[in-house]
Amino acid sequence: MRLKNRRGRISPNVDMTPMIDIVFQLIVFFLVSTTFAIMPGIKLNLPQSKTAEGTCVQGITIYADKDGLMFFNDTEVSMESLGQELLAFDTGTTKKEDFPVSLEADEQVTNGTIVKIFDVIRESGYSLINLRTSSEK
Repeated sequence: MRLKNRRGRISPNVDMTPMIDIVFQLIVFFLVSTTFAIMPGIKLNLPQSKTAEGTCVQGITIYADKDGLMFFNDTEVSMESLGQELLAFDTGTTKKEDFPVSLEADEQVTNGTIVKIFDVIRESGYSLINLRTSSEK
């Protein structure tokens, strides 16, 4: 049925409620179905260990892969700039000696590279260093 106003024209009347409902449902769907990962864009094959223990990943995480890429949390760094990033990092009220640093190195990263990373970390004043591994299955 057409509704006419006094001048004989049809008055436009658009109900926005169904569109708002659909948009809201889409937003909720994407929020629920999206997963958030705090990992850099590199794939690591962590070495396996029978005695591995779980740790809480708080603090600083350094990633090293077999191709020589290295990340400080989410920022790509080189061996030279790693020390600068560690010195500039704000640990808040925690002393650097008590602030945890996790090293995730691919199993094909050489022992020499891992030792160099450990040296840079210790020279920067950090002494709580965790070497991340995966559990053997």
